[in-house]
Amino acid sequence: MAKSPRNSTNFLPYGRQWIDEDDISAVAEVLRSDFLTTGPKVSEFENSIKETLGVEHVIACSSGTAALHCALLALGIGEGDAVIVPSVTFVATANAVRMCGAEVIFADVDVNSGLMEVPHFNEALKRSKGNVRAVIPVHLTGQCANMAEIKELADKANVKIISDACHALGAEYQNQLGSGAVGDCQFEEMSCFSFHPVKTIAMGEGGAIATNNDEYARLLRSFISHGAWQQGEEIVNEDLAFDSEGKINPWYHEFHRLGWNYRASDIHCALGLSQMNKLSAFVEKRRALADRYKENIAEIDGFVKAIDENKNCLSAWHLFPLLINFDEVKMDKAMLMHHLKDRGVGTQVHYIPVHLQPFYKDENQGLDFFGAETYYKKTLSFPLYPHMELEDVDYVVTNLKSLLS
Repeated sequence: MAKSPRNSTNFLPYGRQWIDEDDISAVAEVLRSDFLTTGPKVSEFENSIKETLGVEHVIACSSGTAALHCALLALGIGEGDAVIVPSVTFVATANAVRMCGAEVIFADVDVNSGLMEVPHFNEALKRSKGNVRAVIPVHLTGQCANMAEIKELADKANVKIISDACHALGAEYQNQLGSGAVGDCQFEEMSCFSFHPVKTIAMGEGGAIATNNDEYARLLRSFISHGAWQQGEEIVNEDLAFDSEGKINPWYHEFHRLGWNYRASDIHCALGLSQMNKLSAFVEKRRALADRYKENIAEIDGFVKAIDENKNCLSAWHLFPLLINFDEVKMDKAMLMHHLKDRGVGTQVHYIPVHLQPFYKDENQGLDFFGAETYYKKTLSFPLYPHMELEDVDYVVTNLKSLLS
C-alpha cells in the first residue's frame, strides 16, 4: 500500500485552510488596535482583491451568500422577476434569488463538467414566462463557464449576468477569451466571491462583490450596511441633517432603503488580506495537485475520469471531483466514501442538485435535468488543498484503485 497521508492528523479531508503565523499575527494586530468591526483593514482587503481582479470596485461583505443577495438587489430584482440558476451549485445561489422575492428557474448542466452552458441557459429561457431579469453562471470547482457565449445570449434576451465566482478566485481566462482574471466583470455586471475556510483563501466567513459600475457599487455599500445613505444621494431630511453653517451634523445618518448587516469586520479582513499575499502560491499548488491526480487516474481503466475542462479557462481548482461509474464498479457512493475514510481519505459530494431539495422540488416536478442528475450520480470530490503533497495524491489514487478493483 502507498504510504500514509502526510499530515498531523493522519487524515486527508477533502478541503482544509492554510493558516500561518503571519495570518495569526495579522489578526492579533487588529485585536490590539482601535477597530474590530469596519476599519482600515476592510478597505485594504478590498483594494487587494481589486488589484488582483483588475476591477473598479470591490465591496467586502460577511459571506458569499450576502454577496449574491446584494448583487441581485443592486439589479433591482424582486417580486415578479425570475433568475436562471444552474441546478448544480450550493443552495445559496438559488436562495439569494428567493430572498429577493423572485422566482428561481433552474437550468440543467453539462453531464461531464457540471457547468451550465448556452444550450442549458437557452432551454431555461424558453421554459420561463418571459420575466427573466438575470442569470447566475456558477464557476463550479474553480473553472469558469463559457462566459463569452453566455453573454451573447444574455444580451439578446436583455438579461443581466451575475457570476457566482465563489469557487474561482485565482482562476484565469485563456485562449479566445484572452487574458484576465475570472470574475473581472468583462462579461458580467457583478461577480461574487466566498472566503469560507475551504475556499482558495480563508476569512473564517466572508465574501466580496466586484463590479465596474459606479451605481452598483454605491448601492452595494448601502445594502451591506442597513440601507444607509451613500455619498452621491440627496439628503431628504435637510432640517435634521445640516447645522447652522450648512454642514452635515456629525451624528447624522439617513436610511434610504431596506438593508442588512452584511458588513465584513476588520478581524476577518485582516486574515483575508494576509491570505491574499499567498493567493498565487495557493493556486499554483492546487494546479500541481490537480495535474498529479489527472496523471494517476489515467491508470484506472474505465471506471474513473476527471471532469471535462473548459479550455478557455485555467482553473483555480477549489475542488477536485472525479466522475465514477458506480454502476460498473458494483459499489455505491456511500460505501466507497466509508472505505476511503477508513483509509484516511476524506471525500464529499458537490452538490445534490438544488431542484431536488424539498424547498424547490414541488415546483420542478416533471422537469428533465438529466445532466445535473447524472453528474450528481457520478461525482465525488477528493482531497485538494495546499497543505497536501504530491505523494498524498498518490496515496489517495492508489487506495481508490485498490477499492474499485
